Amino acid sequence: MPDFSFSDALLTWFDQHGRHDLPWQIADDPYKVWVSEIMLQQTQVKTVLQYFDRFIERFPTVQDLGQASWEDVAPYWAGLGYYARARNLHKAAAIVSQQGKFPETLEQWIELPGIGRSTAGALMSLGLRQYGVIMDGNVKRVLARFLAIEDDLSKPQNERKLWEIAEQLCPEQRNHDYTQAIMDLGATICTPKKPLCLYCPMQQYCQAYQQGLEQELPFKKAKKPVPVRTADVVVIQSGDEWFWQQRAAHGLWGGLYCLPIIEETTELQQIEQHFKLQAQVSSLQITHSFTHFTWLLNEKLFHVEHDQKEQLSIELNGIWLSPEAALAKGIPTAMKKLITAKQKA
Repeated sequence: MPDFSFSDALLTWFDQHGRHDLPWQIADDPYKVWVSEIMLQQTQVKTVLQYFDRFIERFPTVQDLGQASWEDVAPYWAGLGYYARARNLHKAAAIVSQQGKFPETLEQWIELPGIGRSTAGALMSLGLRQYGVIMDGNVKRVLARFLAIEDDLSKPQNERKLWEIAEQLCPEQRNHDYTQAIMDLGATICTPKKPLCLYCPMQQYCQAYQQGLEQELPFKKAKKPVPVRTADVVVIQSGDEWFWQQRAAHGLWGGLYCLPIIEETTELQQIEQHFKLQAQVSSLQITHSFTHFTWLLNEKLFHVEHDQKEQLSIELNGIWLSPEAALAKGIPTAMKKLITAKQKA
């Protein structure tokens, strides 16, 4: 590639076409970059923008987040999914808050919960404006296409080689701009499907484009079929209020308020008998997909009198909230789907 510099071409493109107005692109605030990096894991920018400002408004500094309880934090992540990210961010913020300063090296960032090599590189580059190298999905895709790498990048030895390439291409000068630029190129031009090669600054030197492989790369493993599980979502109504339970801090939807979900038929029968509940007719079904399985949730609808509410609250450990009040607390997306479906029914 005579007289072609990958980083120079990328930065020239970035200056004109890159994203410069994202709310976490602030030179002196590693905390905002950190929150954004964790939110952006497996989540698109347009989705994160709906959550970021609200989260920062509630927890404006790492001390505010580190000193808050998980019960306070969980509602501000509700709907973003992958809640382990938020739990690790919360734990790590508590550590940094106690230390009284942000990590200053790649190794110190990696020591914190939920931070791997790529996130640590982003925090060095974007957060501290020092040298850092990243390897997110956008970078893998851009480099795999640019160099027509047909190897399975999920294999450690192939990923190691790609890291070496990323480090060779990553410049010392304007490192933070380069980091943002390569992510932007992957997110807006070198997209997973139907890449916009005609607008790409790398087109002339992109080996995948030259070989007509841009749609095939990077190599993708055949996806295994996702298992489908069925459960009952229990809607117990009294007047305008429904019965909600707070889920355990760890596990699915940790710390969020949720309608009771029961996978064992016998458990639901025991509750019906114990509280003398009579199911109403309902054909409502919600489908919600996670990474590892899809849940089919069938509504089981019950109406109870006002004088039964306290017994249910005590014995089933829950609270009564209107759907509007539950939404304000922050609830899983599947519960939002149910509320919407019932409003339309």
